[in-house]
Amino acid sequence: MIAKLYLLALPVFFTIDMIWLGLISRNFYKDQIGFLMKTNVNWIAAIIFYLVFILGIVVLVLEPSIKADSWTKALVLAALFGFATYATYDLTNLATIKDWPLLVTIVDLIWGTVLSTSVALITYFLAKQLGI
Repeated sequence: MIAKLYLLALPVFFTIDMIWLGLISRNFYKDQIGFLMKTNVNWIAAIIFYLVFILGIVVLVLEPSIKADSWTKALVLAALFGFATYATYDLTNLATIKDWPLLVTIVDLIWGTVLSTSVALITYFLAKQLGI
């Protein structure tokens, strides 16, 4: 079940996050933390993050929620997972990086929560439709 859920969640995640990064917040991060950003993205590191994050959604949110047959469990666990994972990054940066903007932390915490919840719920309902 985990492999099937992972393969289902992967395109859902990438579609949602690429819309966020490519369209909605395109200039936000550049305007807020451009002074810290590399000119070239380290794609290997980015892809590893994405793969691990999706695995977390599948194992810690989707599998138990599907076993419990509860989309509300998926909603709550996904929101908590997204908030906690993005809080780890953003609150650490806020604590340790000089001039790290509070606005970036707030926006990222909201985004991590929305992203995780959206991916989990869409994947949950797709999995139910497909009989996974």
